[in-house]
Amino acid sequence: MSRNTDRLIDIMAQLRNPDGGCPWDLEQNFETIAPYTIEEAYEVADAIEHGDMAELRDELGDLLLQVVFHARMAEEENHFTFDDVADAIANKMIRRHPHVFGDQDADNPEAVRVSWEETKAAERREKGQDSSALDGVAQSLPALLRAEKLTKRAARVKFDWQKTDDIFAKIEEEIGELRHEIAIKAPRARLEDELGDLLFCMANLARHLDIDPEVSLRKANAKFTRRFKAMENSFETEGQHLKDQSLEEMEARWQFVKQTLREMGEE
Repeated sequence: MSRNTDRLIDIMAQLRNPDGGCPWDLEQNFETIAPYTIEEAYEVADAIEHGDMAELRDELGDLLLQVVFHARMAEEENHFTFDDVADAIANKMIRRHPHVFGDQDADNPEAVRVSWEETKAAERREKGQDSSALDGVAQSLPALLRAEKLTKRAARVKFDWQKTDDIFAKIEEEIGELRHEIAIKAPRARLEDELGDLLFCMANLARHLDIDPEVSLRKANAKFTRRFKAMENSFETEGQHLKDQSLEEMEARWQFVKQTLREMGEE
């Protein structure tokens, strides 16, 4: 390992040292740190989306810290060390790239994907894990992303719609079912179930269009935020407050700022 990596590991060891360490760091465990790990991964993705390399460097550092933190806690319990983590992933990369480090051939991305999945399946069998086509899709993934990955796994064994139009028909069917449940004032559990079916179909549509639904929704969130703040600012420059406007006034201003942002090239 490099000098800087060793320094980071030593810093974390001191933070977790009961004799003079940090009270907050000492109080943490795998479960309490896990949300921060997920958050840091999203901040890496956000930096990439912004194209900010300085920010990406910093966010990757924050994510690396999470790995060091988990490894330190594991070392304290005599499970494994940071070096074991690095060794395990290095071995896995060699094992899953036989076309680079072995004697197999894979001269295009699809062949690499097939080889990768076959190796993963063999690893699961060796560990005595289930051999379902859906195995390996983490339960902890964001629901929309997990839905896309589950349908992708199902599609690999040809359990899939053949045409995008078929998905649109299913979406319309699910909308109809949701409308019906709303009309009859169905219990919340039924509405939740039907809405879930609709969102699942939308994730399937995204996969067929080769669009990452998480990225698409993040962009929609960002667009809504830009437009909403622009609407707020437009009223404030006139000495008015958004809360004092009628829905009709807000809708008219929304359409105005949306068109303005488009003309300015911000959308």
